[in-house]
Amino acid sequence: MRILLIEDDSSLAELLVYGLEEEGFAVDLCPDGVEGLTLALQNLHDLILLDRMLPGLPGEKLLKRIRRSKVDTPVIFITAIGDAAEKINGLDLGADDYLVKPFEIGELLARIRSVMRRTLNRPAPFSLAFGDIRFAENESKIIHKDNTVLLPKKEAELLSYLLRNPNQVLSRRQIIGNVWGPHTEIEDGNLDNYIYLIRKKLNGLDTNVHIVTVHRQGYCLTLK
Repeated sequence: MRILLIEDDSSLAELLVYGLEEEGFAVDLCPDGVEGLTLALQNLHDLILLDRMLPGLPGEKLLKRIRRSKVDTPVIFITAIGDAAEKINGLDLGADDYLVKPFEIGELLARIRSVMRRTLNRPAPFSLAFGDIRFAENESKIIHKDNTVLLPKKEAELLSYLLRNPNQVLSRRQIIGNVWGPHTEIEDGNLDNYIYLIRKKLNGLDTNVHIVTVHRQGYCLTLK
C-alpha cells in the first residue's frame, strides 16, 4: 500500500515515515502544499495523510482541488486544529477521517485500517490506454497483449504523465515539474536516463508506442 504524506513538520514527518514503513507501507513524503497537489493529482497513491496548515497551499484548498479534479483517493486530515466545527468542515470538504495532533502511531494505523475498509468498494484507478498498451497505475504495470512489465516508482510516474499527454511535445521543465515537483532540481541527464529505461521496456514489448526526442524542445509520446 502506497501512502502520500503531506506534512511540513520535519520531526513529525520523520516519525510517521518510520512508523508507517515499519508496518510495511510505502511512503512518499512532501513538505509543501503546491508540490503535494501535483503528486496527489497523479492519483498514484492508496491514501493521503494531509496536514491542514501547509506552506504554499493550505490543506483545505489542496483537498478542494483534488476532489474537483475527480481524484477520490482516501484522505485523512492530520492537524493540530481540534475544534468540532473545523472537523465538520474538513469532512464536508471531502476528507475521509480527521486525526488531531498529538496522536499515537497506533491510533493512526487504526484510522488507516478503518478508512481502507470503508473504501474497498471504490473503483480501482483508471487504466491509461494509448496505442496497443494499457498502463494499470495502481499496479505500476504496462500491459501489452499477453505480456506485462512492472515499473519502479519514478518510471511509473513518468510514464503516467506521458500517457496523460500523448502526441504533445513536453518540455523538460514541464516533465520535471509534474513528475518530480515544481521546486525539484535534477540534472537533465537523470531525466534522459529514465526516458531510456522506459523506451527499453516498450521496445521489449514490441509495442507501437514510443517516445520521440524533439531536438531542443523535449519529448513526445506517439505511435510508430
